[in-house]
Amino acid sequence: MHTVITELRQAGCVFAEDEARLLTEAARTPAELDDLVARRVAGLPLEHLLGWAEFHGHRITVDPGIFVPRRRTEFLVDQAAAIGGRVVLDLCCGTGAVGVALAAELGETELYAADLDPAAVRCARRNVEPAGGEVFEGDLFTPLPAHLRGRIDLLVVNAPYVPTDAIAMMPPEARDHEPRVALDGGDDGVDVHRRVTASAAAWLAPGGHLLIETGEAQASVTAAAFTAGGLVPRVAHNEDVGGTVVVGALR
Repeated sequence: MHTVITELRQAGCVFAEDEARLLTEAARTPAELDDLVARRVAGLPLEHLLGWAEFHGHRITVDPGIFVPRRRTEFLVDQAAAIGGRVVLDLCCGTGAVGVALAAELGETELYAADLDPAAVRCARRNVEPAGGEVFEGDLFTPLPAHLRGRIDLLVVNAPYVPTDAIAMMPPEARDHEPRVALDGGDDGVDVHRRVTASAAAWLAPGGHLLIETGEAQASVTAAAFTAGGLVPRVAHNEDVGGTVVVGALR
């Protein structure tokens, strides 16, 4: 174990002791442990090596090459849970972590999720279907069944919001091992936010809410997109986890 910790620490892993324990527990043989450590040192995300991520108290399946749910996104779940609702849509769902965690917080829900990336949809189904939900493949609202129009109480979105030019400055484990479509938010990072807010009102139930995670520096731009889409926005921020969420209700 000490040798593994040393290798990970030398590679720049901040939580080397925790990672060493998790990798050791995951390995079935010494050779497999050596391989896992070598791949982690080479920059692969820990969650891709383990096949899961801890998120809001749940173990979420994470397949190789899929966007890893971040701790800051737990703030999105908390904000949505505080509002409450029965019909939940996790849009741009990735692994489906947000929808799964939110459904667990709310209790009895109708849970739906959607993503453009076929690999993400396959992964999300492994997380969402055991929770009683359904996952659709396609661009934003396009694949959703018509019966959801005007019925969604909580529309939660963790869409890509990294400006295109900033992707090169991201940590290699994200930049090199997570799909570009899950990171690239366009020139100012809010291209997908604008597309979501332009159509969201038609899908929300009376009293329904749209919640989008964004960057703190981009919050005002995201909020302006809410206003343009006919929603009344407010910005919530959590310093502890670095999470920023814009919450919008129908006018």
